[in-house]
Amino acid sequence: MDVIADTSIFLGKFLYYFLESLVYKIIPKTKKNVAGEIVLITGAGSGLGRQLAIHFAGLGAILVLWDINQENNVETWRLAKEKGGEKVFPYKCDCSNRQEVYSVADQVRKEVGDVTILINNAGVVTGKPFLDIPDHMVEKSFLVNTLAHFWTYKAFLPAMIRTNHGHLVCISSIAGVAGITGLSDYSASKFAAFGFAESLFYELAILKKTGIKTTIVCPYLINTGMFEGCTTKYPFLLPILEQEYVAKKIVNAILEEQVYLMIPKFLYIALILKQIMSPKMILAFGDYLGVDSCMASFKGRKRANDLQTETERKHQ
Repeated sequence: MDVIADTSIFLGKFLYYFLESLVYKIIPKTKKNVAGEIVLITGAGSGLGRQLAIHFAGLGAILVLWDINQENNVETWRLAKEKGGEKVFPYKCDCSNRQEVYSVADQVRKEVGDVTILINNAGVVTGKPFLDIPDHMVEKSFLVNTLAHFWTYKAFLPAMIRTNHGHLVCISSIAGVAGITGLSDYSASKFAAFGFAESLFYELAILKKTGIKTTIVCPYLINTGMFEGCTTKYPFLLPILEQEYVAKKIVNAILEEQVYLMIPKFLYIALILKQIMSPKMILAFGDYLGVDSCMASFKGRKRANDLQTETERKHQ
């Protein structure tokens, strides 16, 4: 009888949520008000992080900007203030350093308050074939792209749980749901970030912390220069995305409390096909789309230590 009862309850919930999702496809959800919310953005010094800061400044949010490059971060602070941000606080923080994350987080709590919207956006990429990736860069990829999410969650999630109020945003990547040639370390770290964010989404649901929302973002190539030299074979299917467009999509997803956001929408179809095709079919599909060769002419943005900092200027 328990099986019959459980199955009946499940089918009832399944039908209800299915109909609910259809309604929201026709009638968009009411956008929430983020005025006065404390929004922390990692990797805010340039690229996507900067665009997100500018958008949230215009919405009246209190901004906390983290970046390893303080000069760039101050420029984002200036642009956010110009956009109307009344309270904008830039902090220098190396998100790969756990103790620094905790230390700066303590400083933020004392000087600004408890963060209510956390956007894990900072990232690094090497863009090399697997055997050419130095060991320290493999470690760096996981420290910034994955483990930094653990440290920021540990720093700011407890306050959200106490008040049952908050929003956790993970900027993952299409490389976080599908492996891409030339991005083995990046892809692995983004898979991990996606899995971590999704796992916490389920965990918070079990704890009945319904006031804490989750948004996981997986974009394709973004035109910021971070992945300079990368190409797309069919722009009408997989276009190189403009960073302002991506930022608008992310902000809208946060305001509508969407859990998953794939950009462009063709990625939803591609991921469904991935689950039903044979491995050889997937290889043929990837070759057709040009995904297997998009990194062939990768140049990136060279730095003194050969580190490509996304913040998020990025191929997602």
